[in-house]
Amino acid sequence: MKNYAILVLLALGMTLNVSAMNVSNTVVSEVVMNSIDEFVKIKSNQLTPPVIEEILKQYPTSKLGAAYKNDKGEFKLVMVLKSGTRRTVYIDQHGNWINKK
Repeated sequence: MKNYAILVLLALGMTLNVSAMNVSNTVVSEVVMNSIDEFVKIKSNQLTPPVIEEILKQYPTSKLGAAYKNDKGEFKLVMVLKSGTRRTVYIDQHGNWINKK
């Protein structure tokens, strides 16, 4: 009889532990979703003329790997340098560089 009681308690404990793990995983997922950057990928022809001028001035031998834009009008640009390394830079729609980490 004692064995059955222990077995029932163990089963109940494992069930509660599994449900507690599911709740904690859900909370972590929500936090990760809120911290994602809000930049959306765009085509290079959607860059403003001041941005293009600044890119050509600061990175004359580099190529544009990817361009992203957020709701504030800021651009996130992935530049492929002549050496082959990639550099991510930020610039606003008026051609002003932004320092982000």
